[in-house]
Amino acid sequence: MEEDYHYLPSFDSEHDMQRIDGVKTFFHEFYIESKKLWSLASPAISTSICQYSIAQITQLFAGHLGVLQLAAVSVENSVIAGLCYGALLGMGSALETLCGQAYGAKQVDMLGVYLQRSLIILNTTVLALVFFYLFATQILVLIGQPMDIAKWAGKFSLWMIPQLFAYAMNFPIQKFLQAQSKMMVMAIIAAVALVGHTLLIWLFMMKMDLGLVAGALVLNGSWWFMALAQFVYILCGTCGEAWSGFTSKAFENIWGFVRLSLASGVMICTSIVGWMFMLCIGFNAAISVRVSNELGAGHPRAAKFSVLVVSITSLLFGVIITIALFLARSRYPPLFTNNFEVQQVVSELTPLLGTTIMLNGLQPTLSGVAIGAGWQTYVAYINVVCYYVFGIPLGLILCFILNRGVKVIVIF
Repeated sequence: MEEDYHYLPSFDSEHDMQRIDGVKTFFHEFYIESKKLWSLASPAISTSICQYSIAQITQLFAGHLGVLQLAAVSVENSVIAGLCYGALLGMGSALETLCGQAYGAKQVDMLGVYLQRSLIILNTTVLALVFFYLFATQILVLIGQPMDIAKWAGKFSLWMIPQLFAYAMNFPIQKFLQAQSKMMVMAIIAAVALVGHTLLIWLFMMKMDLGLVAGALVLNGSWWFMALAQFVYILCGTCGEAWSGFTSKAFENIWGFVRLSLASGVMICTSIVGWMFMLCIGFNAAISVRVSNELGAGHPRAAKFSVLVVSITSLLFGVIITIALFLARSRYPPLFTNNFEVQQVVSELTPLLGTTIMLNGLQPTLSGVAIGAGWQTYVAYINVVCYYVFGIPLGLILCFILNRGVKVIVIF
C-alpha cells in the first residue's frame, strides 16, 4: 500500500501554543521559541561551518601553492562540486519533510525506511553526476574558463569523485538525525573531521609538498570519515525505533520520494553561497525540524510563531555579518592568497558582498520553512523563475553587454 508522504493530523488546539494577547506575552513566547531554535540551530550551524571550512581550508592552502592552483581548486569547488553538492543536498532535504512530520506524528518506525529510500535515490543520482567530474575540463572551457585553469580544475575533479559518493551518504544520514534533534553528534563528528583535515592538509601540502593530489585525497577522506562515523552512530542503536535495520520497504513507492527529492534539489541548488549560507543552513535545519514536528503534531500556531522568531533572528545575523565584513575588508583577503592584486579586488568587492549577504540571509531560512511544510515544489517553481528567467539573463546583460564586470557576479 502506498503510504502518505505528509503526516498532517487534525489540529490539536488544546496542546498548541496559546494566542498572544500582549507585548509581554510576545516576548515571553519569543524567548521560549528562541531557546528551542538555538538548541537545534547551534550544532547545525557548527556542523555546516565545519563541513564548508574543510573545502575552504583546502582552497586556502592551494592558494599558497600558486595563483593557478588556487583558481583550479576554487573553480572545482564552486562549479563542479558546488553544482553536485547543491543537487544532492537539496534532494536529501526531502527527508527533512518526511522524517520531520513522521517524527512529530509519532510514526517513528518510518524514519529508517525513508533514510534507506533516500540513500538509494541519491547514490543512483551520483552515477549521473559523475559525468560532470569526468568531463570537467571540457565543461569549464565551454562556459568560458581559460584553458590552463580548466585543465588543472579538470585533473583535480577526477581525484574528487569519491567525495561525490560521500555526499550521497552524508546528506540523508544528516537529515535522518536532524529530524530526531540529534544535532550535537553531527557537530562533534564535523569538528573532529575539520581538525584532522587541517593537520593533514598542512602536513601533506605544505611540509611534504605533495601538491593538489594530496589535498584531494585528504578532502575525500574527511568527507568519508563524517559519513561513516554518523552511520556507525546509527547502527549502534542510538536512534531506537527510528532504525530497525535494513528493509525491502525502502524500494516501495520510490517514485513519490523521487518527485519530492527533485523538487527539493531544484529549490536548494539555486541558492548556495559561502559561509553566511552555512550559518543560514543552521537556521534552515532548525526551522525545518520545528515546523515539520509541530505540523506533524497538529500545532499550526506554534509552527507560525517559530517562523516569525527565526526570520527576525536571521535578519539580525545578516546585519551583524555585513558589519563584520565591512570592518575586516582589508584584513581577511591575505588568508586566502598571497597575490596582492587578488587581495585588492576582494577588498573592493567586500562592501557589495556584505550588502548582498544581508539581503539574501533570509532566503535559506524560508526555504527551511518550505521543507518543513512540504512545499518544495512551489518554492522550486519560484526559484527557477527568479534565477533562470530574471536573474541569469539580467546578469548576462549587465556583465557582458554593459560590461559591469565581476560586481555583477557578486550581486547575482
